[in-house]
Amino acid sequence: MTIYRGMNRSELDAVYDNSLAVADSARLLADFDLRSEQLRRERATALDLRYGRAPRNRLDYFAGAPGAPLVVCIHGGYWQMRAKESFSFVAAGPLAHGLHVAVIGYTLAPETSLAGIVSEVRSALAWLAERAPGYGAAGQRIYVAGWSAGGHLTAMCLRESAVRGGMAVSGIFDLEPVRLSYLNDRLALTAKDARRLSPLHQLSAAPLPLMIAYGGAEWPELQRQSRGYAAARAAARLPGRALCLDGHNHFTILDELARPDGALTALLLELVLAG
Repeated sequence: MTIYRGMNRSELDAVYDNSLAVADSARLLADFDLRSEQLRRERATALDLRYGRAPRNRLDYFAGAPGAPLVVCIHGGYWQMRAKESFSFVAAGPLAHGLHVAVIGYTLAPETSLAGIVSEVRSALAWLAERAPGYGAAGQRIYVAGWSAGGHLTAMCLRESAVRGGMAVSGIFDLEPVRLSYLNDRLALTAKDARRLSPLHQLSAAPLPLMIAYGGAEWPELQRQSRGYAAARAAARLPGRALCLDGHNHFTILDELARPDGALTALLLELVLAG
């Protein structure tokens, strides 16, 4: 029986399984850990700063040039996996251009709901807006950059007072297929939740500039998520643009943010310079 866009449950599960799509994903994630550990050791200004009460309400701060904007990075993992410590390495690209970077953590499902995760991320942004000037950043010039589930969370934060724009990488913007797949075993989204928390259906809540990037070697369904959201934003005359990075899969695309000369670093700088 088909349940979504001509797919049955098994087929839908498969096209949202990024580990299945990328055969060496375990090796790539292990490399993320090693590179992140090195960057924290060499460049971290402060680790595990607490922005809320929950155990994972912590962030790592990497200071840039005095008075420069702050980039807040949000990790992925379908809202139920991964941790901030594995993604510090992406700070290397922005730091090379003098930007400040904060990498935030958040409570994972099923310990909290997706609405709860969104609320935590918004709290982290408010915390940083108030305290980042103490680390030398321009506290009212925050740019959010998220990958995978973090791309969704980025799009959900484009009305926060200090945020000036965002970059969503390989994100999820329509939660209906998530609700119908294995991913909902822990998220427990209702149909109402999926619509209320889908950036695709809440365009007026994301008026700020948003850059949308995805890999040309990702599952077609994941590419459709980014293309569809970018098209909807363009039709609504919302600022930003979309970029497909040919040859990159769901994991290797992050190298383009970790490199000072990477395509995602350039896209982020375009966003910052425009703001």
